[in-house]
Amino acid sequence: MTGESGPENADWSSGTPLGVELDRLAADDPDAPAITCSGVTLSRSQLSASSNRYARALIGLGVRVGDRVTIGLPNGIEFYIVVVAAWKVGATPQPVSARLPSAELAEVIAVADPAVVVGLPAPDGRPSLPAGFLPDQALSDGPLPQVIPPHWKAPTSGGSTGRPKVILSAGTGTAGALLSRAGFLRVERGCTMLITAPLHHNAPFTFSCIALVNAGHVVVMPKFDAADVLAHIGLHRPTWVYMVPTLMGRVLALPPAVRAAANLSSVRTLFHIGAPCPEHVKRGWLEWVAPEVVLEHYSGTEAIAVTAIDGADWLRHPGSVGRVVSGEMLIADEELRPTPVGEVGEVWMRPPATGPTYQYLGAVARKRDAWESLGDMGKFDAEGYLYLADRRSDMILVGGANVYPAEVEAALQEHPFVESAVVIGLPDEDLGNSVHAIVHTSESVTDEELDAHIRARIAPYKVPRAFERSDTVLRDDAGKVRRSALRAARLPR
Repeated sequence: MTGESGPENADWSSGTPLGVELDRLAADDPDAPAITCSGVTLSRSQLSASSNRYARALIGLGVRVGDRVTIGLPNGIEFYIVVVAAWKVGATPQPVSARLPSAELAEVIAVADPAVVVGLPAPDGRPSLPAGFLPDQALSDGPLPQVIPPHWKAPTSGGSTGRPKVILSAGTGTAGALLSRAGFLRVERGCTMLITAPLHHNAPFTFSCIALVNAGHVVVMPKFDAADVLAHIGLHRPTWVYMVPTLMGRVLALPPAVRAAANLSSVRTLFHIGAPCPEHVKRGWLEWVAPEVVLEHYSGTEAIAVTAIDGADWLRHPGSVGRVVSGEMLIADEELRPTPVGEVGEVWMRPPATGPTYQYLGAVARKRDAWESLGDMGKFDAEGYLYLADRRSDMILVGGANVYPAEVEAALQEHPFVESAVVIGLPDEDLGNSVHAIVHTSESVTDEELDAHIRARIAPYKVPRAFERSDTVLRDDAGKVRRSALRAARLPR
């Protein structure tokens, strides 16, 4: 069965450059707030001037139209200044974690090939700017020549082997490309948006940029904290709030008195995406706020096709991630034959009939005919509502972030005493899944030693929560392992 939506009414071939649109908003209302973080607010005019000066600093380092700028900055105002500066040069911002280990950064840079790295030292000697960099005040903060980046973003994801891949956006760096999705995201013009997740993740980065270009005020939290979410809502009165299911669960777990004191009346949309939402968490929020307020999407960084469902619809179709609102989806078997209603198959997607599609760097799309798959499994019901099942791959979702076992295993096996390692995901009430490592060692090694070894090589959220020892080899002679069987043996009976 397929689900589909008509083409979106967007002119993908032309439009106002993003930098020009933001400067126009600044001219219309220079004192309007653009970005707030940690009690500091940057006005539209300040964002315009700061990004213009930073753009000229990037030009001075050799950044040109069509280049990429890797941005490894924490949540904050500086992050957006650099993003807008890149757009104004005609370059594509490529966000990464500010805590990315140097070995992992080197792999990303090898794929992305940026002209400049911001916030982190470039491991290969290419130009870089540190966090907190201030351009020379002698540089002009006036408008720059009008240029359009060929892609407005280039987020990073892991491939099926755990190697990084860069996903170049389908849309160019124009206001039309971003705002074409504002409608079904319910990002209203002039909204106040609260972002509670790291900006190097695709979803919060994308949504906040759409709000910014849609004359909105973006309030971004510097770190992931449940009680502080309610404090931010009370103080800034956002109309649109982004949370991942892990944070939603943590907010629900706050003391009753804290929750009772919270005022969520300003919130017209509470949006979540990127990880399955446990039913008790979803129902907890639907009891707290009006069901129509809660909005969930299913898609991917590639944005080939999108489903949507609000809380009222979810109560009628519990467990669903909604119906298709952009592009098309097909549930099919291994031969790409449509599966019957209610039968699980692989989720295949096709983009809207008009407009370009994303591009991969460092990976090859899984394609058949005009259809593409991100590796998810699912089923449609008779009304066209999609229900997701297991992932086709062994990817582990930890608090909405992707963890690929092969990457963690490779880092573990760099330890001289680890002969082989297998990594699986085990259920976790808070994060959805936790990373669990099974290791076969040649000599005794403590958990603390393994933890220290791996933290120097991969990002913190990928570090195993537990290390289990195996007395036998973990892989057969062909190097194969059945992760599903290992996981099943460790699940509660």
